[in-house]
Amino acid sequence: MRKIVFGGANSLDNYFARKDGAVDWILWGDEAAAVMADYWKRFDTILMGRKTYEAAIKYNSGKKKKRNPYPGIKSFVFSRTLPQYDNDGVEIVSDDAAGFVRKLKQEPGKEICLMGGGDFAKTLFEADLIDEIGFNIHPVLLGSGIPVFYEMQRQIDLDLIDCKPFKNGTIMVTYRVKHLS
Repeated sequence: MRKIVFGGANSLDNYFARKDGAVDWILWGDEAAAVMADYWKRFDTILMGRKTYEAAIKYNSGKKKKRNPYPGIKSFVFSRTLPQYDNDGVEIVSDDAAGFVRKLKQEPGKEICLMGGGDFAKTLFEADLIDEIGFNIHPVLLGSGIPVFYEMQRQIDLDLIDCKPFKNGTIMVTYRVKHLS
């Protein structure tokens, strides 16, 4: 069964971005770049909600507009408002997210990255579908913004896999999710 990994860069007070979506506070460095180069080799599939998808398109668009901000990786965008298309490796999914992801985990392939989107992640946490959490925690308190975690119906217990400090004060943490069954 394929593993789903939820993660991203976040502030110490658990925000993915400022209220306006800005991520100008993220401290990039050689250590993080090396970790991320290995990290992306694990995945052949990305899951994201509409808001994360739109932010990724805006951030990664560059000179040529593409519907897939992660070329070469199959991307599923979960939205009830975006029009249906399967283009550039992006497929819009508007039906039961948990059911769709449960089936996707059974298919052959590499691990699956759940990109950003605390609201969407809540749905998958509550369905007990997320297997691992990995965050690059930055030494900044934003005070407000787009939250990493939303209120959930139950407690999610974790086991620490790894914790690595970087020279710039950022900490990379990885946890295994303790499943219900």
